[in-house]
Amino acid sequence: MKVSYPKRFRMGPASLVAAAFIGPGTVTTCTLAGANFGYALLWALLFSLMACMLLQEMSARLGLVTQQGLGEVLKKQFSHPLTRPLVFALVMVAIFIGNGAYEGGNIAGAVLGLEAMLPDTDFPWAVLIVVVAFAVLFQGSYRVFERALIALVLLMSVAFVTTFLLTKPDWPALFQGMKPHVPEGAWLTVVALVGTTVVPYNLFLHASAVKSKWHQPEDLPLLHKDTLISIGIGGLISISIVATAATAFFGQQADIRSAADMSVQLQPLLGSWASVCVAVGLFAAGISSAITAPLAAAYAVAGMMGWPTDGKNIKFKLIWMVVLFSGLLLSLSGYQPITIIWFAQIANGLLLPLLAAFLLYAMNRTDLLGRFKNTPVHNFLGVCVILVALFLGAKSLYFALN
Repeated sequence: MKVSYPKRFRMGPASLVAAAFIGPGTVTTCTLAGANFGYALLWALLFSLMACMLLQEMSARLGLVTQQGLGEVLKKQFSHPLTRPLVFALVMVAIFIGNGAYEGGNIAGAVLGLEAMLPDTDFPWAVLIVVVAFAVLFQGSYRVFERALIALVLLMSVAFVTTFLLTKPDWPALFQGMKPHVPEGAWLTVVALVGTTVVPYNLFLHASAVKSKWHQPEDLPLLHKDTLISIGIGGLISISIVATAATAFFGQQADIRSAADMSVQLQPLLGSWASVCVAVGLFAAGISSAITAPLAAAYAVAGMMGWPTDGKNIKFKLIWMVVLFSGLLLSLSGYQPITIIWFAQIANGLLLPLLAAFLLYAMNRTDLLGRFKNTPVHNFLGVCVILVALFLGAKSLYFALN
């Protein structure tokens, strides 16, 4: 007998957004933040989570009210012959550069996991991962595969939260870390924390996912609850990773280069199984994200170009192929996987203000959203997020070039 659950108990698309940002980039970036700076950058992670909730709520509300993806909305809103090419070019560059870098990080994360599971096997793992992702995307049966891998990532996430509670963190230092302060040499880490949490392509993914889940403005309370709970859980996991890394590594000058190095923080809970858990989790996070990132890029670009978003359309396929193989080239570039993942998060942090500004513009269109457009509070907070992101990006570039 089939059981019918009340509508409020059904999981929404924000759970996919949360699962997307809890990937190899988050595990790596949060681990490095805790290892190098202790609890000092928790404030940056807290800001990132609030910014993520704010922008993802806007994106989801846009998708619900208009029943269009963000790419489709931008195509219609910027129709002037002078502004349209510029906006299109900026968004395309942001999507392809951001997703290409992110895809390189996803593939590198999965490689880290496989290398830890099979340390004595010499094999081009990156090529194998791309072949698997290509096959899944090409035949369109990615959903079941992705859900299974997300389940593995969630198991690892539970382990981090439980370890966080068992390792007895320094609570005064943890709360002190909620106060804005940037230690010497930490600017790039701050940008990376923003980039690994507020992933630009998730703004496109969320709007597209919402329109296939909910169809009436009356569903907005469910949308708000879904966004708050799902991203809140993701934030708890991220904070736990930073805190456990701070407890395990801070002050020890740890050189973190592999999944085995990161697994040290799980040993209080899992003992010798710690390295296996991190390896499986990184592999699951990497390959599931290696599938979803090109797919999200395809939806974004196809929507803006007015092309069909049918997975069987050749133009749609060409978009995700470009992103997928760009990630492969980056992962084969000779750089350490940890370095590639790190670069991807910084690239996302630098691209965020651009896409956030376009989203904010669309959310203030009365002809598009009517009474569901942004309130003054939404706009104030949105502008604050953009300004802070711009400031952090400018600071990080200044220190990187000097």
